[in-house]
Amino acid sequence: QVQLVESGGGLVQAGVSLTLSCAASGRTFSAYPMAWFRQAPGKEGEFVAAIRWSGGSTYYADSVKGRFTISRDNAKNTVYLQMNSLKPEDTAVYYCAATSVGGTYYADTTYDYWGQGTQVTVSL
Repeated sequence: QVQLVESGGGLVQAGVSLTLSCAASGRTFSAYPMAWFRQAPGKEGEFVAAIRWSGGSTYYADSVKGRFTISRDNAKNTVYLQMNSLKPEDTAVYYCAATSVGGTYYADTTYDYWGQGTQVTVSL
């Protein structure tokens, strides 16, 4: 079992940076591929970024590529999402997710552990 707790969300102005953290507890965190998803009001959830267990491979949605960076520190059992040049359309609840079995990295059905989410609101 893995428990995930996100933090770092908030209300910010467009153009600034924000870093989200996802603290994991439970066994063998370092073996789990991790990802960030987000859900805006009235919209379906969408994939944001994913990272392999070793941190050597990362994947991004086109909408955030070049602005967001996913990373992990297995020694701290934490995965991060550095978000730069934030836009109002980045406003959403951001969720951290982990998969114990792997699969298609951008599909929410791949992930069997989820955090409670953290709100990010970007104003003009």
